[in-house]
Order: sequence, then C-alpha cells, then structure tokens
Amino acid sequence: MISENIDTLRQRISSTCARVGRDPLSVTLLGVSKTFSTEAIREAVRAGVADIGENYVQELLGKRKNLMEEAIRWHFIGHLQSNKVKYISEWIHLIHAVDNAGLAEEIDKRARQAGRVIDVLVEVNTTGEASKFGIRPEAALKFVQGLHAFGNIRIAGLMTIGPFLPDPEASRPMFRQLRLLGEELKDLDQSNVEMKHLSMGMTDDFEVAVEEGATIVRIGTAIFGSRRKFN
Repeated sequence: MISENIDTLRQRISSTCARVGRDPLSVTLLGVSKTFSTEAIREAVRAGVADIGENYVQELLGKRKNLMEEAIRWHFIGHLQSNKVKYISEWIHLIHAVDNAGLAEEIDKRARQAGRVIDVLVEVNTTGEASKFGIRPEAALKFVQGLHAFGNIRIAGLMTIGPFLPDPEASRPMFRQLRLLGEELKDLDQSNVEMKHLSMGMTDDFEVAVEEGATIVRIGTAIFGSRRKFN
C-alpha cells in the first residue's frame, strides 16, 4: 500500500504542478515517518522517497542506525532543542524549524566542529496561533539579518504549518504569505542566505501549498497511513 500511496501522491503533485505551470521535479516529497517502523520507511524509500523527516532526535537516531544501508536524506522537522543538535550535526540534511538565535548559534557551532555547513529553514508562525512555534512574519527579516555572522549555517528557506482546518483552502493565505516573505528575503544581500525552499503543506493541504510555491511538502498519513508506535 505504501508504494501505491506514493504513486498516487506523485500523480497529484504532477497534476497540481500542471495547473500552475510548475515542474513536478521542483517539489520534494518528504515522508514524515514519526511513529512508523523502519520497515515502513524502507518500503517508502525503495518506492522512490529519498527524503525522510523525523520529529524527535531519539527516534531519528534509532531509525537511522537501522537504515544505514538505505540512501536517505534525513530531515529534522520537529522543535529541536539546542542540547540535541550535537547528535545530528554531522549528517543531517536539513533542519526545518529554526525560530530562535540560540538554536541557530548551536547549529553553527556544531557544524563548524563537524567541518560542514548545515542547511536550515526559518520557521514562521503564519497562523498567529500561540500553540505553534515560529517567529512572527513581521519579525522574519530582522531575525534572518541577526544570523549574518553564522558562517556554518545556510538559511535555505522558510517553513510554516497551516491552520489544521477541514477546508484546505483555509491554508492558502498562510502559504501565500510565506511565499511572499521568501521572495522578499531573496533580495537580502547576506552571504549565508539562499532562499531556495518553502517547506509547507501536509496530507490535507499539500496541493494548495504546491499551488502557492511549496518546494517541500511534508506527508505522513497519505504515505504511511494512521499513526502508530514504531518498532
């Protein structure tokens, strides 16, 4: 079923891209594997999903250890604590949710120690909900400018989470706001800024996100099914 689900998602992404004149290859399908087994991830990877995202460091470490033979680009998509950065800094492909300078500083330090540059996304709270992490949209420019001295992180784009409402169209204003903010930040003359990604859209609203310019869609349920504890 996972392989069939992925084929269906690819078709939906392609159809959405055709409607708005985008190349389907410009959209990365990120499998969100929180709570799912290593076997489920392996099936998804072998069906063509090379990008896998996890929300918790401990769960990520265990799965990565069990899937070392697979060619996976691991993403961290949850709220990352500064004291956990050291566990993933040598190999993580992309960190999706940076929303404070302390975390950015720690990532920069650990990346420097590892001799690499780590790509990160700035999380923006486009819904204004207190229950969500992320910086306010109006504070994004100043926040990114404040990271100018961190030479071992690359601010590769922005990330947001829609409002979790039944109608996917309810997410459109938030996704559009993120796209416009990204376009504004592209003009920023800052050496560690390369606005190439918009991470937005999940199972219920990813088509709207693609229409609004998403380059990464984070899909869990539509690939793996209902959440369950992994083993």
